Amino acid sequence: MDKFQIETAQNVSIHQQVANVSERIGAFLLDGLFITAYYILIILLARYMVGAAVFDSVVFWMVLTLPAFLYHLLFETFFNGQSLGKSILKMRVVKLDGSKPTFGSYLIRWVLRIIDITFASGGVALLTILLNGKGQRLGDMAAGTTVISEKQLTKLSDTLSVDIPKDYKPTFPEVTTLNDADIQTIKDLYYKALRQKNHKIVNKLHAKIIDLTGITTDMKPIHFVEIVINDYNYYTQLM
Repeated sequence: MDKFQIETAQNVSIHQQVANVSERIGAFLLDGLFITAYYILIILLARYMVGAAVFDSVVFWMVLTLPAFLYHLLFETFFNGQSLGKSILKMRVVKLDGSKPTFGSYLIRWVLRIIDITFASGGVALLTILLNGKGQRLGDMAAGTTVISEKQLTKLSDTLSVDIPKDYKPTFPEVTTLNDADIQTIKDLYYKALRQKNHKIVNKLHAKIIDLTGITTDMKPIHFVEIVINDYNYYTQLM
């Protein structure tokens, strides 16, 4: 999934995850289902609730089909950049400069759907999204917008888990006296200390772990803390 960085007017950097092509297609198909369901519903209602003369009226059908025709424009305008499909797949239309899109931005996107999607069966949109690098179809490029994914991507570093070999042999069974919250705190502080080359934090972690577990060791603090994290993962994976 592509990433891009935007600078707000306050010079604050914001990193966004661009919605990938499969997500965009998925939202498009879901929206298509909702629009189709609306058409089926109004046809059924009209057939049983209005007279034959009204049922055959062009004006009548123009009025009833107008919400479907304006579907994307209305939803994105009144639901902060989300159609029903985008909402389900956790996607949103945003401006590249970090500001909220205006009605004019949504209108430009909607008008250019005719070229991007309707006339070319989505081919133009697909090609421009793949080539652009910021998830933009022609409508987005003209409006200065893109579609981002709001899904939270969980990285291994954000969890308790660490990669350990299949033949891993634990060193300190005493680590089982710790709990998940303890290890998550230890892991976060340990990796932060490594990035900052802050040995004082590692030494404090070393002392705190010994205090909590009663482990006796002459191992260097930096190796000791890493082994404690690995050992805890080993024992929890056996449960």
